[in-house]
Amino acid sequence: MPAGTTVRLGSTPDGRRIEVAREVAVDPRRAWELLTDTWRWPEWGPTVSDVDGPTRFISAGMHGRVNVLGAVWVPYEITSCGNGRWTWDVARIPATGHRVEEVGEDRCRVVFEIPPLAAGYVPVCQRALSKIEALLLADERRL
Repeated sequence: MPAGTTVRLGSTPDGRRIEVAREVAVDPRRAWELLTDTWRWPEWGPTVSDVDGPTRFISAGMHGRVNVLGAVWVPYEITSCGNGRWTWDVARIPATGHRVEEVGEDRCRVVFEIPPLAAGYVPVCQRALSKIEALLLADERRL
């Protein structure tokens, strides 16, 4: 498991989920901005090559499409978005949840929530968390 990443079974508003998490030394608002900015999804999402949606930042009920691995465009819907958590359906199938939790001054935990039947997606989320941390820290240095 990549350093700093935890994997556990947790309880979410959507039921039991595998939670893949990493603490990052940035303000949680910055992590939330990165996770909700569709223009930046290809930078950290290992399976996301491109995104087409009505707005740059997501909101509940938003529809769009995502290009997966540069091969196929599939529709998505943001099913919930608020209070540091958002979820979506991809190709009408419930997909990962995304969460940002404050853990201290200028520290947060970024969490992916995976349905147990999608446990094989854990390594993809671990890679995404590594990219998210690197992007956030690089952005922080530029400020």
